[in-house]
Amino acid sequence: MNSPADLVVLSATDLGVAAALVLLLAALSYAGRLRLSGVLLVSAGRALVQLTLIGYILHIVFDLQSALYVFAIALVMLLVAAREIMARQHRRLRGWWGFGTGAVSLFVSSFCVMLTALLAIIHIEPWYHPQYLIPIMGMLLGNTMNGIALSLDRLLEDAWNERGLIEARLSLGHSASMAISGLRQKAMRAGLIPLINAMAVAGIVSLPGMMTGQILAGSPPLEAAKYQILILFLITAATGFGAWGAVWLAGRRLFDRRQRLRLERLTRSA
Repeated sequence: MNSPADLVVLSATDLGVAAALVLLLAALSYAGRLRLSGVLLVSAGRALVQLTLIGYILHIVFDLQSALYVFAIALVMLLVAAREIMARQHRRLRGWWGFGTGAVSLFVSSFCVMLTALLAIIHIEPWYHPQYLIPIMGMLLGNTMNGIALSLDRLLEDAWNERGLIEARLSLGHSASMAISGLRQKAMRAGLIPLINAMAVAGIVSLPGMMTGQILAGSPPLEAAKYQILILFLITAATGFGAWGAVWLAGRRLFDRRQRLRLERLTRSA
């Protein structure tokens, strides 16, 4: 079994070979007129810069062991994730609600689940140890962000497309909650199905990222599997709680105090 000291160090040439594959995909996208080549290259460039920078930043933070720096990084991660939730929606709530719905849902779900993991399961000292808090926070935020974005996009798009049906239910005496109950269920399913699929095939079709990384770093496979199980369960819980909260908040915002549908509170993304 390899030890962490035996981990193969990747060179710039090694990463260049992997980048060439992305460039080839971008070229094929351009040739096939998929209109994705530009977005693909920009996203790859962002990933390269962001991951390189965070590597240097985390090296410093791990050495300092400062709670202030750890919380600052977590706050930046939260704000960026909330911004991406809003940016990926075809239709979104106007004003502060467009950003706030995602931010509040992310904060409540991800931070609560993370604190449960650090304080009640892993039992590390101090509980804000950056080697544990930042990676766990990143995995929770990344997956919860996707789940919330999918749920909100489905709910708000369906509310717009089925506004006639919703108003008909309201006119028949249904409450606002009853009028969109089916839409909420569909939205929650949209947010959770990708994670349910990932759990169903974990270990058979795929080795998830955390387990793969630990094995490459020299950890015993069984211990790596235990950590991956923990992370999968935490991600699923955080995503479910976050999607539920976001759908509930957005659903309330779609109606006024007199339970009238207010689709003028939605705006279409550019």
